Amino acid sequence: MRHLTPADYQRMPWANGRGETIEMLKEVDAEGHLIWRLSVATVSEDGPFSLFPGIERVLTVIEGPGFDLAGDGIALTCGPLVPVAFPGDAPVRADRTKGAVSRDLNVMTARRLPRPEVAVIRGAAALTAGGTLCLYALAPSVVAGAYVAAGDLVVTEEAASVSGLVVSARLFRGD
Repeated sequence: MRHLTPADYQRMPWANGRGETIEMLKEVDAEGHLIWRLSVATVSEDGPFSLFPGIERVLTVIEGPGFDLAGDGIALTCGPLVPVAFPGDAPVRADRTKGAVSRDLNVMTARRLPRPEVAVIRGAAALTAGGTLCLYALAPSVVAGAYVAAGDLVVTEEAASVSGLVVSARLFRGD
């Protein structure tokens, strides 16, 4: 089990240069291609999202009122604590931000892999083993018997008990 805190994360500009993201976890294959990535970004104005060819995304608004995602054949409402999946290479833009600031947790995986399972846990849950569990605390919580602060990320291959407010992402390699 790995317990990461904000001191372990890396700030970087968005791929399209219009904002900043905080990368918490990233794994690439031997050729340098993305396997998966977890990050937190701030959306504070209407505008285009960065494109990530060959990547599937699941976005969960973790703070703020949320916004809409719009693109060719895509019309999604990104509301608080509701995971929303969309292709990373589809041109989409944030709409209806209304000048409000929202923060979102992004789970990105290579399209060749099984889709991640992303859920918001409120209260207590027992999570079975399988894949890689990434548990991002939105409030002080207990994960696998350890206290974690808001903003911490726990990564494990084992079953885990959770109590608190946590976004859970189960990632698969597809081996």
